[in-house]
Amino acid sequence: MLSPGDRFVDFKLGAHDGTTVRSADLEGRPYLIYFYPKADTPGCTREACELRDSWPEVQAAGLVVLGVSYDSPKANAAFAEKYHLPFLLLSDSDRKLAKAVGAARTLLPVPKRISYLVGADGTVLVAYPSVDPAKHAGEVLADMARLGGGSPASG
Repeated sequence: MLSPGDRFVDFKLGAHDGTTVRSADLEGRPYLIYFYPKADTPGCTREACELRDSWPEVQAAGLVVLGVSYDSPKANAAFAEKYHLPFLLLSDSDRKLAKAVGAARTLLPVPKRISYLVGADGTVLVAYPSVDPAKHAGEVLADMARLGGGSPASG
């Protein structure tokens, strides 16, 4: 995994809405990039819906949210539509980003449930090596409030 203070890996991934998201496009804005095993499964749904339900607070914090899985853009689009997700879901089908940031698993064909809170300057503010889907949105918002989107800290 990356550590607080590390520069987040450059990436370019297709989103569920047909757009392409590049890390360079996020410069100047803090973002949460969270990896989830599989669209429309219980834990992944819980995590996504917790973030959705916290959307007013997420927006007030100025935070961009990006979910990443190995699912196809079509599967991610169905997931986003079914649960009215207000953020983009990205497809890392070649698993390059997951491998680069420690989210890839050796024996299972799904990514680990980990996240990174990345500052406006592109450095990792907080690394979340083990995410509880029911509590992650609150945890991230508390860290944003504590950090103010500012300097690296361990999480």
